[in-house]
Amino acid sequence: MTAAQRRAAARPADDSAPRQATGLLTYLLVGVYFGTVLVKSEAASWYRIQEMFRFQDFHMFGLIGSAVVTGMISMFLLRRFGQTRDGAAIQVSPKETGWKRYVFGGLAFGVGWGLAGVCPGPIFVLLGAGVWPMLIVLASALLGTYAYGVWRGRLPH
Repeated sequence: MTAAQRRAAARPADDSAPRQATGLLTYLLVGVYFGTVLVKSEAASWYRIQEMFRFQDFHMFGLIGSAVVTGMISMFLLRRFGQTRDGAAIQVSPKETGWKRYVFGGLAFGVGWGLAGVCPGPIFVLLGAGVWPMLIVLASALLGTYAYGVWRGRLPH
């Protein structure tokens, strides 16, 4: 019996609802914090993004670079110590190789970013800040996600 199975067997069966509520509250608070950081760091600012694309300011490159470093550290830690809250191991599978998926995905992402003026990450943050035209961006993102699901089998992966 593994350590995770022993912990699951030792835990009372009726603790799942409060544990789930605590987890959801944690995710909500982390999301609100992340949204606040995006707004305060101006990562959701159309002007900052335009400055980045025009190479007029280092601000966004610094933010993106710090996000890449944070992601690298997080993936290292997940691969090394990754467990769910119940103790089950998290498996991070390697990405498939091939250039088509990255070229076409990057083009689709870049065109959407250019048309909307923001990447998809801060859509809800901007809605929360009262930028109501982001409803059009959200609807377009959902439509694009649906279209991908429909055409996935015919796309180069």
